[in-house]
Amino acid sequence: MTTKNATLNMAKVKFWTITAIVLGMGFLFMNFRDWLPYDSANKAVYEISERWELPAELREVLGISWVSEHQIAAIQDEDGIIYIYDLEQRKVVEEIEFGNAGDYEGLAVKGNNAYALESDGTITIIENFQHKDRKVTEYKTRFNEKNNMESLWLDLSANQLLMIPKDRDIDTDNTKGVYAFSLKEFTMGYDPVMQLDMDDEVLKHFREKKIYNNFRPSDIAIHPQTKEIYMLEGAKPKLLILDKNGVAKNGYSLSKKIFPQPEGITFSPDGDLYISSEGKKDGVGTITKLKLLL
Repeated sequence: MTTKNATLNMAKVKFWTITAIVLGMGFLFMNFRDWLPYDSANKAVYEISERWELPAELREVLGISWVSEHQIAAIQDEDGIIYIYDLEQRKVVEEIEFGNAGDYEGLAVKGNNAYALESDGTITIIENFQHKDRKVTEYKTRFNEKNNMESLWLDLSANQLLMIPKDRDIDTDNTKGVYAFSLKEFTMGYDPVMQLDMDDEVLKHFREKKIYNNFRPSDIAIHPQTKEIYMLEGAKPKLLILDKNGVAKNGYSLSKKIFPQPEGITFSPDGDLYISSEGKKDGVGTITKLKLLL
């Protein structure tokens, strides 16, 4: 009888031990699944040429844009300030106030003008942005908070700004359109100039429960030589490359250790690639110059 009870008790111990392990693993997965890589996805292979740790005010660095030799403009989401970061001096050399506190996400700079994008789709044009007599004008678009706008690129050849929703598109969850804002008419086109299918074969390894989460663009840039379109995602770090016609070619997962939350992407005129990433927890914001080995 004693032996039977001991065997029964041992079976109970094993049962509850296994149950506790399964529940524990489930808890860990649910709470840390965002840190798990897409095992079947292609991993981006790259060489890091140089890396810059940014000051505290750029811990939550978002959009970046090439300004001139050795200088990159950056923005963070709380203040209407453009930071000019000097890559050689490794410090912010100028802070340019252009607006009140807001939710600024995207940035583009060319010549004397700068362009900022807020999450609700508002575009701010800052003419002569580095001068005291700068002119600041805001334009509303068809987007709002539900679209969660972050990506902005200046398409100089067509005299327009390009932007794509991070979350839902205007009328559908199945595609995300790249929309143009004319810098001649100062209006946004009704139809997208290209569309990214959320069910595209290139995104097959990034499937999520909600289809519009398959790819959530945090920034966009066009390679100056190849004209390929680079789209970055910060939520679950990845990089998507499209050809010049907007056809998706390849999708790559990025290392979360190197890019905890990549939010900005830009190119130098020579085609050097720069990616900015927010600092998570106690980390610092960074800008990384890298060469993709595709």
